Amino acid sequence: MKKSTLFTGLIVVILLIVVAWLLWPQSAPQNGQGMAGPGGYGAQGPVPVETMQVQQKEIEMTMELPARVVAYRQSEVRPQVSGIIEERLFEQGSLVEKGQKLYQLDDARYLANLNSAEADLQNARAQLKTIKTRAQRIRSLEAQQAVSEQDLDDVEAQLAQAEAAIAVAQANVDLQKINIEYAQIKAPISGRIGQSFLTEGALVSSGQDQPLAIITQLSPIYVDMQVSADRAQRVMAILSRQQLSHREDGDNAGQETRLKVTVNQGGGQQHSGYLAFSDVVVDETTGAVTLRAVLDNDAMNLLPGMFVTATLHLGSQQEILVPQRAAARNPLGGLDVWVVNADNSAEKKTFQSQHAYQDQWIVADGVEAGETIVVVGYQKLQPGAQVTPSPWQGASQSLPATQHQQQANPNQQDNQE
Repeated sequence: MKKSTLFTGLIVVILLIVVAWLLWPQSAPQNGQGMAGPGGYGAQGPVPVETMQVQQKEIEMTMELPARVVAYRQSEVRPQVSGIIEERLFEQGSLVEKGQKLYQLDDARYLANLNSAEADLQNARAQLKTIKTRAQRIRSLEAQQAVSEQDLDDVEAQLAQAEAAIAVAQANVDLQKINIEYAQIKAPISGRIGQSFLTEGALVSSGQDQPLAIITQLSPIYVDMQVSADRAQRVMAILSRQQLSHREDGDNAGQETRLKVTVNQGGGQQHSGYLAFSDVVVDETTGAVTLRAVLDNDAMNLLPGMFVTATLHLGSQQEILVPQRAAARNPLGGLDVWVVNADNSAEKKTFQSQHAYQDQWIVADGVEAGETIVVVGYQKLQPGAQVTPSPWQGASQSLPATQHQQQANPNQQDNQE
């Protein structure tokens, strides 16, 4: 009897424990839900957040692009007449001026040809003198009707032929003088000359494939930048607006409308210049457009073929900026931000941005200047929740707007857009 009673009591205790354990998880959320109510966190009290007021600021627009250095001018030194190189008149790797003598060819044959041409010219002049004397005699006899008209016509034709022979002989003299001049091979442009591919004693000829040397002009110098077609159109649109603005102000659309380009070289040296032109053809393989800039290179440390990063300065514009940490990307590709209304209630808004500046988004539409947005603490918010706003502490530590730069990596920029 005692054993059955003890066994029954033990079963009752176990059942009570099981029932209590099953009922406890259901009652806790129900009680919590009853406390929260429809307002979620808001029913427990205002959510503390850090906010800032969105303002329209004037920012310096820049664009960092991969670029390659290209020679401003480059000329191959080639012979225009045949001959043997007698002397090289320059130091390899030195600076040469246009018209400076670089090579001297053996010109003995051309001097002999010149002497022969001058002798032919003297002979033609002597023939002309003889024919002129005869023509004068026949004209005097023709006045006395002592000669026929045929004799007069013949002597006039001989006189014309003699004058033409003099012109041909003079042209041959000029040609031989040019050949002698070409025997002195001169620099076609100014710049830095490279190595000499041929030495003294080598035979050269007009039209040969191998150049004697190559001259490269390094100051100024070209820098070719590769940019996507849509961004190139944006650059051209900014340039067109600047040109229109200068025309309306009565200024000449010249240097003032050129977009500034800078390249930072190692050692802190900066090269500045301007955007010269934009290519009108899109590369079918890369989808990129070439922008060409002209830069100063007085130190000549930018060499053709080098890869550099160029900064294209697009001027100042008024833009609305939103810190990137205040926005979250939604599944549709837009950016969501929480806005604090006048009654301290939170409202979610979606805005569009096509460009970024370091740690800020440039607002295209969706957020207006003067609105207050939540920067810190928006993860706890629900639509309509009450907030306790306080100024965002990071606002005082952010960089000035003029120091922000557009993303350097085009792929990263495309992802942000």
